[in-house]
Amino acid sequence: MTQPHPRDVRSQREGQAKCRLAEIVQYQCEQELTRAGTPQYHCWPITRIFRICGGRPAVEMTRFAHVDVDTGEVSVPPEASQVLPKGKPWRDIVRYETTPDDA
Repeated sequence: MTQPHPRDVRSQREGQAKCRLAEIVQYQCEQELTRAGTPQYHCWPITRIFRICGGRPAVEMTRFAHVDVDTGEVSVPPEASQVLPKGKPWRDIVRYETTPDDA
């Protein structure tokens, strides 16, 4: 394995310094019918962490993030950047139509 040129490492660190972490909370919900037959929803939060760097797509970091339960501070180990998949701009994402039978 080749080692990066020191200038490349410095550029990578400078680029990472311009990045920030962002958090979004999404909700997973399930519908149940009450005894009266009316729908009732039960939802729970799902927190997702993203690294956002200027000029590049956001990359989800949730599985690499460490959250301090006392302070809520989020940190990501530097080595996590070495195993991340390449992100794609939204314009490059292909969406396939699905039918109810596909679910």
